Amino acid sequence: MSSPAASPAPSVLDLAPVLPVVVLHDAEDAVPLARALVAGGLPAIEVTLRTPAAPAAIRAIADAVPEAVVGAGTVLSGDDVRTAVEAGARFLVSPGWTDTLLEAMRASGVPYLPGVSTASEVVALLERGVHEMKFFPAEAAGGTAYLKSLASPLPRARFCPTGGVSAANAASYLALPNVACVGGTWMLPADALAAKDWDRVRALAAEASQVRSTE
Repeated sequence: MSSPAASPAPSVLDLAPVLPVVVLHDAEDAVPLARALVAGGLPAIEVTLRTPAAPAAIRAIADAVPEAVVGAGTVLSGDDVRTAVEAGARFLVSPGWTDTLLEAMRASGVPYLPGVSTASEVVALLERGVHEMKFFPAEAAGGTAYLKSLASPLPRARFCPTGGVSAANAASYLALPNVACVGGTWMLPADALAAKDWDRVRALAAEASQVRSTE
């Protein structure tokens, strides 16, 4: 994951094979959910800025679950960057990027993962010194076949594919030399979240944490 050269940090991509992508409508669920994910072996947690509860959820996790590495997803603007960092986000993820957004993320002082879906976008980021990226929407953009085709001509790029990644295909993505981890939601089924069944989330997270390359 890219970060300013003056303040290097261990890459979030290397903490676990799976990065849970969390959408929370109630900030009170944030802490028990984060604890369940961490207990299951998934310490990096992306809370998307898709709901009004997201900033409070990030703040709650940052304050109460220090063993979690909480970040913000669906970062689309400089305002989103400021909101996320002020809430305590330790990394930023965007579904795509522009130079304006990239500069805001770079200036934030925390690691960031800009989204790409084409070879040209990857080359443009490499030119700007960014080597770790989100590949989104992974399945719709070509899946494992597309990422495999990028490995030889663009060996410096590392990816976290997200979007359509599931328990059924995660290992196939992780088999690729340019994939560091995958993002997904399958360990966060809607019925478990609605029931606040944190034990089930922990069990599913534990299964996800053991996903490895099929090769």
